[in-house]
Amino acid sequence: MSRVTVIGMGPMGSKMAETFLAAGHEVTVWNRTKSKTDPLVARGARRADQAAEGELLVISQVSYQAMYDSLSDARLDGKVLVNLSSGTPEELRAAAEWVAGRGGTLVTGGIMVPPPAIGLPMAYTFYSGPKETVDRHAETLKALATITYVGEDQGLAMMYYQAQLLIFWSSLTSYMHALSLLGTAGVPPRDFLPFARETFTQLGGDGPMGFAKILAEETEARVYPGELNSLHMQAVGMDHVVHALKDAGLETTVPNALKELFERADAEGRGSEGLGTVIESIRKP
Repeated sequence: MSRVTVIGMGPMGSKMAETFLAAGHEVTVWNRTKSKTDPLVARGARRADQAAEGELLVISQVSYQAMYDSLSDARLDGKVLVNLSSGTPEELRAAAEWVAGRGGTLVTGGIMVPPPAIGLPMAYTFYSGPKETVDRHAETLKALATITYVGEDQGLAMMYYQAQLLIFWSSLTSYMHALSLLGTAGVPPRDFLPFARETFTQLGGDGPMGFAKILAEETEARVYPGELNSLHMQAVGMDHVVHALKDAGLETTVPNALKELFERADAEGRGSEGLGTVIESIRKP
């Protein structure tokens, strides 16, 4: 088994350290507030005197600025930093240069499950950076989640991560709007749940409602057939949705923004094309 230092003892970092310990690795932990390392030390981890201890540093902090603050002016010669914190792709690319300037190598990642799922079969993490480095530490990192390598560019892992979050947040927020709308008519959430589940399932499938696949194919071809679902029809329908929410006395910021996006694509002369044509307006704000 290998040695690994975990930096950051929030819910995610603490669970990572716990998972590494359970997998038999020798774990060192560090946190700016030292007392937060106590539960892991009690389980067998070693408390680091400084953040840069060890050769493999797995970082889970609130931001990349936290990494800069924690490591300060420490030399990183020969060290591999695997940063699973959130940031922008450009921040991650700049961080790779910062780490390299101190003699280390940065691997970036986005772990796609909440803390309770770390180490479970469903967990996976997007990684980017030097493939040889990822491969060299794969046996250690796979204790956390399945390794999904997406490329050398250190910004790519965060792009994949944020792309997934866009789907996650927007889908669940629209579900909240749906529950709220039906709730104004006295419909309990549990009554609508089976229909929402069916919609989420079918959107990812291969049938006529499998729009995840349909839109991927249409976007690659940049052809958006609209015979069965013209954008103009969708724009009119979205207008009705926003009015229904307003009539029910509900908040409409996100649905109204969606309506305006549909209407802009329609006004740009693509109303006879399919819903997928909206991506052309997204690409040219």
